[in-house]
Amino acid sequence: MAEVKRKKGESFESLLRRFSRKVQESGKLLQVRKIRYHSKIKSKAATRDAALRREYLRGRREFLIKTGQATEEDFRPARRPGRSR
Repeated sequence: MAEVKRKKGESFESLLRRFSRKVQESGKLLQVRKIRYHSKIKSKAATRDAALRREYLRGRREFLIKTGQATEEDFRPARRPGRSR
């Protein structure tokens, strides 16, 4: 982490400017932005389990709709108030 100590008589703006420059020079910001949306690679077992779960839920949903126990609207995500389409 970049560390900056306030000099005697230094304004807050110049202190902030020096800190920002230190952070830029350190390259930490670039590293964080690179890995921001990086997700861990799942193991084969976890990937397979997730796929099987999706397949089961899809089949269950279709069964409920076919038998009339549920409708398509029951499985749609609820709309948030204040959002227009």
